[in-house]
Amino acid sequence: MSETSYGLQSWIDRLNQSELPALAAVVQDLQRLTEQEHASVQQLADVLLRDAALTSKVLRVGNSSYYNPSQETIKTISRAIVMIGFDNVRLISLSVSLIDGLLDRAPRQQLQELLARSFHAAVQARNIAGYVLTKHEEEVFIAALLHEVGELAFWGCGGKQADELGEALAASDADHDQAVERVLGTSFRQLNLGLIKSWNIGELASFAHGSANLRDPAVHAVSLGVRIGSAALNGWGCPEMEGLVKELAEFSGISEADAMQQVLASADEAVNVAATFGASRLCKLIPSTDPEQVQLQQAQRAASLLQPNLLLMQQAMQDLGMMAASRGDVGLILDALLKGLHEGAGLERVMLTVLADHQTAFRAKRVAGEHTQSWLDTFVLPVDPSGQSHIFSYVLRQRQPLWMGVPASYNLEEMVTLPLRQQLGKGMFFIAPLMAGAREIGVLYADNRISGRALKHEQFVAFQRFTQLAGRCLDALGRR
Repeated sequence: MSETSYGLQSWIDRLNQSELPALAAVVQDLQRLTEQEHASVQQLADVLLRDAALTSKVLRVGNSSYYNPSQETIKTISRAIVMIGFDNVRLISLSVSLIDGLLDRAPRQQLQELLARSFHAAVQARNIAGYVLTKHEEEVFIAALLHEVGELAFWGCGGKQADELGEALAASDADHDQAVERVLGTSFRQLNLGLIKSWNIGELASFAHGSANLRDPAVHAVSLGVRIGSAALNGWGCPEMEGLVKELAEFSGISEADAMQQVLASADEAVNVAATFGASRLCKLIPSTDPEQVQLQQAQRAASLLQPNLLLMQQAMQDLGMMAASRGDVGLILDALLKGLHEGAGLERVMLTVLADHQTAFRAKRVAGEHTQSWLDTFVLPVDPSGQSHIFSYVLRQRQPLWMGVPASYNLEEMVTLPLRQQLGKGMFFIAPLMAGAREIGVLYADNRISGRALKHEQFVAFQRFTQLAGRCLDALGRR
């Protein structure tokens, strides 16, 4: 859609009229049933049966081991309501509707990350509510799940303006709130509240946006769930999480150790819930409680935040230029090279391999980026004198930098051998010979494998430039 919206009411009108009418209608109908004390099984069934696809998905989730551990086959919505409960069927219906309404398009990374965070927050909130409420846990789940509904809808349906905001937020010096206000003409908080009111999602969801309402146990449970879901992205041991665990312990009357265990168990449960609802792509975005996975997810998150830093890149190039003129120390040359590529050009993993063992093998000499330290001990690649068996020898013999994984280099893919794929992974990478005049030094390698983001043309230009500058420095050093 090429339409441009600006201001709160403009966005609410657009999201309601043009983009998400089916989802809004289901949310409103299901919410209306909550407000009726004596809503019947048939009324809920009637809402769901209007959409055959939704009905079948609700039945599939209802038959899952998570909701139906007895594994007694459920074939009708009415039977599902009897077997797993009115509230659970309503919760499943709304969750499936939200996933289908937003993820069936080509979902942006921002949408997937926010939806994963919303599911995590919802499970945390529902389990927290179980300590202090005798009922309404399902309402707490939905209020936490839809806490960011306006922002979810924007990333799902914002078109070119979502592209514009994504690019603005990717800038290393971006102020998040100012960028949102500039592109949308309103804040995400106002859009969330506006859509909650427009869709009649309920008072609890609205109250959860105000800190003044935390005396209400249900509101406090939603707020805690939302904040835990957000803080978990910074690691289970971050200072913010420590404060939230203490708050949860005081709120629920349990020890801090038990509160932490509850939080971790809820995170694992959130992964199961997302998979049960058919949103398995969200599972990897919910913070893991497995120590190895925690480390990997934190590395991926750090890598996703790594952005090119133009000032740092320029400084590294200037340093190399000066060292080429003054014949700088080899250690300083390599430091400037890798810092410029990693922190300056924003390349997540960088490795310099040099000719070693009487020039019979490439060995890792310097590395930068997460999970690259092991390369210093493990990366050893025999040199092929003909330059035809693998890509490292090829680029050194051809003396040309390559961007692998794009159409121009498809004919060389067979040179990315199985041992290389096993050690470095699959996907795009840059590779170039490092020469000191006519003398062969080694090969430089870089990729964005940690986050999986595509490499960019500007990064390839910087990669080539840094390789040339480092070569000049080493050549000057060799002539000393």
